[in-house]
Amino acid sequence: MAMPLGWTVDEADGYVVVSVRGELGLNGCPALRTALLKCLAEQPDVLLVELSAMEMVEPTALSVFTSVIRQADRWPGTPVPLCAARPATRTLLDRGGFGPLTTHDSVADALLATERRGSSVRSSISDQLPPIAGAVRQARNLATEACSTWDLPHLVGPASLVVSELVSNAIEHAGTMMTVRFARRHRYLHVTVRDGSGDEPRLAPPTGPLRKGTGLVLVDNVATHWGWLPSRDGKVVWAVLATAA
Repeated sequence: MAMPLGWTVDEADGYVVVSVRGELGLNGCPALRTALLKCLAEQPDVLLVELSAMEMVEPTALSVFTSVIRQADRWPGTPVPLCAARPATRTLLDRGGFGPLTTHDSVADALLATERRGSSVRSSISDQLPPIAGAVRQARNLATEACSTWDLPHLVGPASLVVSELVSNAIEHAGTMMTVRFARRHRYLHVTVRDGSGDEPRLAPPTGPLRKGTGLVLVDNVATHWGWLPSRDGKVVWAVLATAA
């Protein structure tokens, strides 16, 4: 009897384990991808995908993991190892036809390998802000603090500009409490704003008379990359700035 695709999510000590069970086919990929992206939006140190109870029925469906790992590489820089896959699935994953996937025999092995590499996060600074005009100023002050802490004076301007637009967008379109976070990862400074609205941010130029800033168009021009992910209670909009002067 076929077992429908499902999963459980467990969190502990900064990491998340998603245990996938049942039959993986193309029809189940969108829901599984969304679930994994929501876990990424929490910005864990590592996201482990445990596959011991998953049966592959359509090999091309394994590309769902490639998609999630590529997103993780862009933001938030979280490792996504695949663990304990069944022999047929492991063989396909290890052949390299689905991109740069990392596989381990068990969750314990994956955690040990992650600990040996060390966390990619040097530090982070965050604050919760209300949906009021003064939140933009507080967010810019946080950007200045982050860049000063990590000796990135050349990014004070770009980081302040990006976070101003993201916070302004959250105030205008979400109207909820928000969490602003700066994190230093590898060669990049990550800027994220999390709000309580699940609506997709729209990249559209301003209409009518020129207003202060140009919203996400300006973010698109300044940031190396930017995007958004659904979260458990809304969404996270993120932008990445290269730290090289």
